[in-house]
Amino acid sequence: MFGYIVINKPEMKFKDFDIYQSYYCGLCRTINDNYGLKGRVALNYDMTFLAILLSGLYEPHNQSSYRRCFLHPLKKHLEIQNEYVEYAAKMTIALTYLKCDDDWIDDQKMSKQVYKKILNHSYQSIKKEFPQKIEMIEKQLDKIHEYEKMEDVRIDDISGCFGKVMAEICCFQDDLWQDYLREFGFFLGKYIYLLDAYDDIEKDLKDNNYNPFISHFQDEHFEERCHDLLEMMISRAAEAFEYLPIEENVEILRNIIYSGVWSQYELRYQKRMEDKK
Repeated sequence: MFGYIVINKPEMKFKDFDIYQSYYCGLCRTINDNYGLKGRVALNYDMTFLAILLSGLYEPHNQSSYRRCFLHPLKKHLEIQNEYVEYAAKMTIALTYLKCDDDWIDDQKMSKQVYKKILNHSYQSIKKEFPQKIEMIEKQLDKIHEYEKMEDVRIDDISGCFGKVMAEICCFQDDLWQDYLREFGFFLGKYIYLLDAYDDIEKDLKDNNYNPFISHFQDEHFEERCHDLLEMMISRAAEAFEYLPIEENVEILRNIIYSGVWSQYELRYQKRMEDKK
């Protein structure tokens, strides 16, 4: 379920893209410093968004530096690091570790189990640091797997499980803003789950895997139904987001919430329409 919370680059200002990239590079550096190359493989844009969101809300002191990396050895890049980038790095490892189980269930790829074992020590360390948070995430992901074995499951129930996962991840601490962060994360998580199901439906039909949209796929109004559901989820997420007093890099965050996530839907919708033709 990675890869959906991204920017819409054509709609972003150059200076904002440079800032976004500096958080991405900072996250990459933090993962590499703490977990090595094995963790760097897990790097994704979704947790870059989390780092920018929490940094914008809490406005920590940033450590900024220009550094080279093995992927870009000829030119130094700006890297931003702070406690929320570090938190995003830990959540990157935790979610990647747990996603290995989901991928194993769906595809039975041994590489996922091998990678899970490689990440196990790092994951257990993160779990020890955030026991209640990780326990809640594990519980909700297990619940998703239980729902997938049942014949009649409401889309709202199963997507709500991943909503609770993202709510837990977005809520860094119990404070004045926790309710809005949880509400934002909840509906963003439901959006991610539903878009992932929409994206995978042909593959899941072919492989006989669970997908909450399978019973509706042949309906005349399938595309309209999916669009309406996704719009409802991201609208609720955006509503909660606007209650947060974020000023720093708010245009980057709005680009992602109002445009970037929809660009991912549009790509998949257009591909499906082309395949039908």
